[in-house]
Amino acid sequence: MNPSHDNRRAFLRTGTTLSAVGLALLAGKPALAQGMKADVAKDVDILNIALGLEHEAINAYQLGAGSGLLQKPVLDVAVQFQGHHKAHRDALAATIRKLGGQPVAEKRLDDYAKDLNAASLKNQADVLSLAARLELGATNAYISVIPAMADRELAKVAARLAADETLHFTVLTNALGRPLPAGALSFGA
Repeated sequence: MNPSHDNRRAFLRTGTTLSAVGLALLAGKPALAQGMKADVAKDVDILNIALGLEHEAINAYQLGAGSGLLQKPVLDVAVQFQGHHKAHRDALAATIRKLGGQPVAEKRLDDYAKDLNAASLKNQADVLSLAARLELGATNAYISVIPAMADRELAKVAARLAADETLHFTVLTNALGRPLPAGALSFGA
């Protein structure tokens, strides 16, 4: 079984219970969090699952960038997307610390290479296919938490994260020459 697939499933199962406090802090709006009640341990667990997925994405892009398989314009986009994931990582880790938790540690690049079967990457299309698969999983994971948000500002944070992931998926799909989803409402289902 693919560990990253298991993490995404865990996030989808538990992500909908992230408290308003956790999302307020993630949004950089500590004033919203004041006076709210939260299951802090549960929030830390959920945020750490998301953080683990961001670590995976950062390292997947590192593997792609270091593979020598990406042509210059594609490499530039991959590095830009990696930067987005680093910003997500930093926001998640800061929120976990604000909640009094310990952010999950990033694994070694070799561990991600093994988990993602980087040895099977033989060309640019293989690298982009891996990235697109991970981005689609992240899109759906972040979308899954939006319905649980009673506060519009908090729902907006989850939506912004999902939008970044959707942008990445769409660009990668287009670069692969694959058709975009044919139907409306194709993400988060």
